[in-house]
Amino acid sequence: MRNGFRRINCILHFIGGLLEILGLILLFPLIVVLIYRGQMGDGWITATAFVVTSLISFSLGLVFRNKFKLETLDTTGSMLLCALGWLFASAIGALPFVIAVGLNYFDAYFEAMSGFTTTGFTVFSGLDNMPRSILFWRSLTQWLGGIGILSFFLMVIFQSGGAHHMFGAESHKISSVRPAPGLFHTLRILWAIYAVFTALAVLILVIEKMPVFDAVCHALTTLSTGGFSPHDSSIAFYRLTNHPNYRLIEYTLIFLMMLGGINFLVHYRVLTRDFKALWDNTEIRYWWRLIAGFTTIIVIDHLYKSGAFGALFRDGTAINLGEFERTFRHSLFQVVSIITSTGFVARDIGSDFFGAMSKQLFLVMMVIGGCVGSTSGGFKILRVAILNQLIFRELLKLRIPGRASSGVVIDNKIVSEDEVGRVAALFFTWMVLLLVGGGITALFSNLGPWESFSGMFSAVGNIGPCYISAEDMRNIRPVVKLTYIFGMLAGRLEILPVLLLFSRKAWR
Repeated sequence: MRNGFRRINCILHFIGGLLEILGLILLFPLIVVLIYRGQMGDGWITATAFVVTSLISFSLGLVFRNKFKLETLDTTGSMLLCALGWLFASAIGALPFVIAVGLNYFDAYFEAMSGFTTTGFTVFSGLDNMPRSILFWRSLTQWLGGIGILSFFLMVIFQSGGAHHMFGAESHKISSVRPAPGLFHTLRILWAIYAVFTALAVLILVIEKMPVFDAVCHALTTLSTGGFSPHDSSIAFYRLTNHPNYRLIEYTLIFLMMLGGINFLVHYRVLTRDFKALWDNTEIRYWWRLIAGFTTIIVIDHLYKSGAFGALFRDGTAINLGEFERTFRHSLFQVVSIITSTGFVARDIGSDFFGAMSKQLFLVMMVIGGCVGSTSGGFKILRVAILNQLIFRELLKLRIPGRASSGVVIDNKIVSEDEVGRVAALFFTWMVLLLVGGGITALFSNLGPWESFSGMFSAVGNIGPCYISAEDMRNIRPVVKLTYIFGMLAGRLEILPVLLLFSRKAWR
């Protein structure tokens, strides 16, 4: 039997295991069906949707796992497995949307991919009146996708070797600084932290008088930095309905989004009383500075646009503290929401509240993303730091000709040239995807260049909110949605595993 065929056999064997697990997880929404039976459309139809999908997933997984042989995967095979796993999971995860609410399969696949990649794009409308079990499933896909990259696939690759090649710099950091000996011990610790934070998030939001169902959904999608909300107006729902604690809820969600956007190994160190972890490495320092810097600029931009600064300098009129708090809160919320790739909306990022400079900064934040080893998407702050040091190194060589070439140094350690080259190649690929995706959107829609490019920025950065309205997103042509599906998957899996799918040599 040829090597290529053996590789496909092994890949499908592992995917069978994934589908079996997914089949069991698909039964969890039945709890919500029982609780809300007879309300919001929950009943036999929604129950049937999840039972049938569970049976399909589990049966298909059983066939794959028994028909195809288990063999050791090499690095290339591991990457192919990773990409195909997300494609299969989204294909199965889309079925409840089709069966329960009658969504066409292509749009359902788009929604499922958006969920599992924690992007937050949605083609749904009328969320406030949708079956609770469907809303719960949307949130659960994001919770699974948020840390799923750090769990199932790493465990699979660990069994077959080559785990450190799977996710580039992110997996390198996880495998090089483990909280416990052995990959499985590390994964158990990370999952425990993730689960405990989620449970605490539910508790805090319930104490703040958020409805229990809303608290569960928002906890699932906040820690995963996904951004799906059970309301059409997202987090703005609580402000618009005059919830007594809407300000406190927004500040709480800011904190929870930050937890999701920080490397989970930092959380482990803090929980073991190593509080220096919040400032003792390059990436976390960049993280705090970027949040503070972007928030400050956007606050100033809004106050200048609203005329508050003009009144202060012209007439000596003091800036209203209530207006300043509101501006600060909305600015900080959107900065954290976008840089962590969560995509929650307290204010529409395309609204008049934000000036032109703010809207440009949002695009920059979509590219940067959060920390490595977190649940957030984006290019990642550590890679930005590496590129920044690379630029300084090249400038130094120009200023001091003949100086011996020094390596790129991060946290007093020299980053290997291979790693620097990989980061540069990844950045170049990101730029190509953004340009191509923006061009396809502009070509096959009536959207302007601003909206067209923001859509692909959002897809590849796994953000969700962009300058395309929800109505336009629902009605956009299939070729553009297909482009965004590719962008969401490529952004979540660090591009390389997805590109390997199109290489014939990779399958041999």
